[in-house]
Amino acid sequence: MTDVILQNITKTYNKGAVTAVKGVTFEVARGELFGLIGPDGAGKTSIFRILTTLLLPDGGTASVRGCDVVRDYKTIRRKVGYMPGKFSLYPDLSVEENLTFFATLFQTTVADNYEMVRDIYEQLAPFKNRRAGKLSGGMKQKLALCCALIHRPEVLFLDEPTTGVDVVSRKEFWDILQRLRQQGITILVATPYMDEATLCERIALMQNGSIMSIASPDEIVRRFPDRLFAAKAKDMGRLLRDLRADSKVKSCYSFGEYHHLTLQDQKERLTDALLQDLQQLGHRHVTLKPVHPGIEDCFIRLMAERPEPENQDRK
Repeated sequence: MTDVILQNITKTYNKGAVTAVKGVTFEVARGELFGLIGPDGAGKTSIFRILTTLLLPDGGTASVRGCDVVRDYKTIRRKVGYMPGKFSLYPDLSVEENLTFFATLFQTTVADNYEMVRDIYEQLAPFKNRRAGKLSGGMKQKLALCCALIHRPEVLFLDEPTTGVDVVSRKEFWDILQRLRQQGITILVATPYMDEATLCERIALMQNGSIMSIASPDEIVRRFPDRLFAAKAKDMGRLLRDLRADSKVKSCYSFGEYHHLTLQDQKERLTDALLQDLQQLGHRHVTLKPVHPGIEDCFIRLMAERPEPENQDRK
């Protein structure tokens, strides 16, 4: 069964001057952990706000659990949980008071749904009387997730939930999501972190309001069309310029301590010729080795294939 359906959804701002979402179409199956992956301004938040009935689309249709986001907004609000990117709980209320407040909004109680949030709340229990505004970033994140779950939602929307928290908290959060998925909850996560893409069952890579590719992380990586190499030398800045200027190089971009590049053809002798070019240009101790592409490599390739629009800040 399908829990979330978008058909040609469009969203503009400033009387049509800014296009945030351009004809987006995708579906999310019941019980699936689905990721919207892309940088700030890709359109992820606008899509989430449309699906949680906080924004009206300017074109297209969308439904959540069979309910239209425009016509059936009241029903959808009872069925979904939403954790926005910015911490939006009441900072002057304690952990316990925030959780009780959100349970009351949905005409339920913490006790009735405690099993739903027990694993998360046990980590918060030592701080239950602390004001939410005084919690650490990781604890704020867990409290926000508890409040989004306290009414037992059927679909959970998490907008950049791990932005700004430490690596340990990010890992703990994704462990929690995997356990929630096992309970049958449909989960949609928006994140700019490419490493988190591999933790989803399927992902949509987004840029400039459009979806570039939708598939499982493994399938997206398998679609990478060229052999990928990693290059390193003493002067990395000059190496990048010289690689990009070499006619044998198809693409080249910085990637951590290496530069990742593809070649114009797949012949082995081309790598030897490229190394000779670099040595003639004065580069010493050059490393050039084949590597396996990752999601970020795929994203950069797809982005390079699309022309950059001339305008527009997106949400």
